[in-house]
Amino acid sequence: MKPVLSAALFSLLAAPAFAEGDIAKGEKAFNRCKSCHAIVTDTGEKIVKGGKTGPNLWGVVGRTAGTYEGFRYGADLVAAGEGGLVWDLDSFTAFTADPRGFLRTHLDNSKAKTSMSFKLKKGAEDIYAFLAQHGPVVEETAEEVEATEATEEEAASE
Repeated sequence: MKPVLSAALFSLLAAPAFAEGDIAKGEKAFNRCKSCHAIVTDTGEKIVKGGKTGPNLWGVVGRTAGTYEGFRYGADLVAAGEGGLVWDLDSFTAFTADPRGFLRTHLDNSKAKTSMSFKLKKGAEDIYAFLAQHGPVVEETAEEVEATEATEEEAASE
């Protein structure tokens, strides 16, 4: 498949992840988050300098909750991750609106807690869109490339 076609297809597939939020607004709104969180690449490049009270948010979109290596999470957030919680738009928005309430509902545990006490009243979808662009590039496997090409060929023949 031609690289330009691959890039165009990838951007169309990725569009729904960004459709809910405005990246520029999210970048500005992230200023409220950086007192506790930074965005630092796997190679140490600082995208956004911030605090260390919260985990690094590089690659948080699509990450299993409570799994950023080297950060000491509370037991309830780790349990949520072990139970399958992955940071997608819905879970991120709900968690940032009411972290403790979200965990209590998600874990069905009225005593669940988290160290994050900040509640984001609005703009979570914008921050999510901003964070979605800051993570490692995921390479397609040979099988995924072949499946995409087969799907495109089927669509072209119809």
